[in-house]
Amino acid sequence: MESLKGKKIKSTEIAILINSLRPEYNFRQLLKYFNLKRKTYYAALKRSKKPDKYLKLKEEIKNIYLKSRETYGYRRIWQILINKGYTYCLETVRRIMRKIGLICTVYSKKTRKYSSFKGEIGKIAPNILKQKFNETIPYKVLHTDITQVKIGKNKWGYISAIIDEASGEVLATSISEHPNWRLVSDMLDKLSMNLPQNSKPLIHSDQGFHYQLKSYRQKLKSNGYMQSMSRKGNCLDNAPIESFFNLLKRECLNRININSVITLKNTYKKYVDWFNNERISGNKKGLTPVEYRCKSLKI
Repeated sequence: MESLKGKKIKSTEIAILINSLRPEYNFRQLLKYFNLKRKTYYAALKRSKKPDKYLKLKEEIKNIYLKSRETYGYRRIWQILINKGYTYCLETVRRIMRKIGLICTVYSKKTRKYSSFKGEIGKIAPNILKQKFNETIPYKVLHTDITQVKIGKNKWGYISAIIDEASGEVLATSISEHPNWRLVSDMLDKLSMNLPQNSKPLIHSDQGFHYQLKSYRQKLKSNGYMQSMSRKGNCLDNAPIESFFNLLKRECLNRININSVITLKNTYKKYVDWFNNERISGNKKGLTPVEYRCKSLKI
């Protein structure tokens, strides 16, 4: 029992412990040792035998937490509970999650940012958005960028992705070992196949060299897309795609060992499927990107 001294333990837990030790130790000595009054002991022991009124809620919270790949905090878990018909308040969910030890920690570390800026080697497009990320209709404003992922000793993989500002949905991706023009070109080809017919979105990027190329500008023009660019060195100008890459790394890639481009592609594909179809967003009223898109377009 010496190891328990100095530790903070609730009276119900102490009462249960004392009750289990009574066959071996003197009852009065146990009460004295744990500094617990006889009346408090019996009251706490009685409480411990009452059924847990939050038992069902705890199981539901655990299931949601595990299904979220241990990435949901109490706010999003609360939103799902509300969607399921539960009426508990946000603070109750937060308190219970703390009590059962479910704490989301995947957002506590910084992630490294890849930069493809190599100076002004082509044409710089105007910053049309100017950090006004208020589009609510899908397929109107898109954001694109490239990020790098370590795939072994001294090797990197590169992900070129494009997302919808309104829904947050990932619309197209290309992955390669080389951050060249083909990486971006392949992504644009996939985008043109995934967009609805006659879609003419604005595509916003940073000033990476890929987006300054004449071939990139021509490809946008041939599809009827409008181009917009962030200011030099200002990642906040392209915050939606930066946010997606941060989530991708914190919720998935940084938690596993990626040792090849094939592994990266397979892992990324599974994550994006989950991200688009299952992961809810607090700023989209608890909807997934696909649900938001379908609801907005009344599909």
